[in-house]
Amino acid sequence: MEDLRGRTALVTGASGGLGAHLARRLAREGMNVALAARRAQELSALAGELEALGVRAAALPADLSDLGQVDPLIERTEEALGPIDLLVNNAGVEISGAFTVVTRAELTSTVDLNLTAPLLLTHRVLPGMLERRHGHVVFISSLAGKLGPAYNEPYAATKAGLVGLTQSLRAEYLHEPVGFSVVCPGFIAGDGMYQRMVEQGVGSNRLMGETTLEKVTDATVRAIRRDLPEVIESGAPVRPMLALAQVAPGLVERIAPRFGATEIFRRIAVARGRGG
Repeated sequence: MEDLRGRTALVTGASGGLGAHLARRLAREGMNVALAARRAQELSALAGELEALGVRAAALPADLSDLGQVDPLIERTEEALGPIDLLVNNAGVEISGAFTVVTRAELTSTVDLNLTAPLLLTHRVLPGMLERRHGHVVFISSLAGKLGPAYNEPYAATKAGLVGLTQSLRAEYLHEPVGFSVVCPGFIAGDGMYQRMVEQGVGSNRLMGETTLEKVTDATVRAIRRDLPEVIESGAPVRPMLALAQVAPGLVERIAPRFGATEIFRRIAVARGRGG
């Protein structure tokens, strides 16, 4: 979807972190933006900021871990800004902990927010996009969805699900004028989940690296404009490792801990009192 100006975007998880930065970037591209997240005050402030850029914005508080709020969110967006041309599925939660310590309620709530809500949102907006013969859906996944780290099973499973979902949608609608992209960032410095890890005294290392909000937002806009299937944005050269994992998964399983991911997430789990 090359022409973004004047189009309408819905960004979930927009009250902070990557979601807020994506919303600002889309507004600078000339898009009208509907902002969805749980924190109403932050959404209202961001909507005012975007309107100052000369676009329309709507703050739409919603808790997408409650799947009953999916359809009302779409309806509220269309009432406020019109048909949705771009859906950015960004809302998500990360739970680090020993797998046996994570509760069943946490497992199911993670799946609901990280995977089921994007499925339902996409299922809801896609018919209109196909009818209007334009539109794009972005899924914000993670490197954890490409190579699952220890102590992060629910997050890795749902983020891998978004990668598979994108591939299936692209295969089914290959010849339709609607696009689907998945963005897989590594550790993002400055705001959001990773920043909270840093504040807990647990950060990345030279081998794992870190990226920036600006690089991830640039990568996302590039994926939308060019209809890219998958974009990986990381502060480390991970593509060789991901490629090797396809042909020699056992070898990667043995050498991956040397990069430090297992230790990083173990320390996060311990810091949160969930080390098992």
